[in-house]
Amino acid sequence: MIEIRKATTQDAAQIVQVMADAEQSGFMLFSPGERQITAEGLAKMIANLNNEVKSGLFIAQEGEVILGYMIVRNDNPERIAHRAYLVIGVHSNSRGKGVGKSLFSFVLNWAKEVGLHRLELTVLVKNEAAVHLYKRMGFEIEGIKKHSLYINGQYEDEYYMVKLL
Repeated sequence: MIEIRKATTQDAAQIVQVMADAEQSGFMLFSPGERQITAEGLAKMIANLNNEVKSGLFIAQEGEVILGYMIVRNDNPERIAHRAYLVIGVHSNSRGKGVGKSLFSFVLNWAKEVGLHRLELTVLVKNEAAVHLYKRMGFEIEGIKKHSLYINGQYEDEYYMVKLL
């Protein structure tokens, strides 16, 4: 059974492995192998995010194994304090098994509880599986970021997707 919870600093080493695996898909912001994040660096990020009321790093786990993560990042200026930006990654061994849906379901409820109103994310237009999941979770395409990323010698477009709570 998949359990969703806020990550702790002790989860950092395993989350780093999931991040590296997710980036191998070619659909993430960082190219495979580009991000050089350490468990210590991620532990600091987890602590900082979890100290904010409307931010956090959430994990999906089965037993002791972390299957995926979702970062929720909120900013403090009063005019944008109602919104947060999401980043999700799921280990390749766990894709298509409800991990992303479980993360979203948990985080959507949590976001309402902490007073968030607008959740935002970006996704490569060609990442059809992710776009389908995000639409199923109630996100709508708000716009297209033309030539937003440069991947393997080609400019790629991203959807800017939003869900109002």
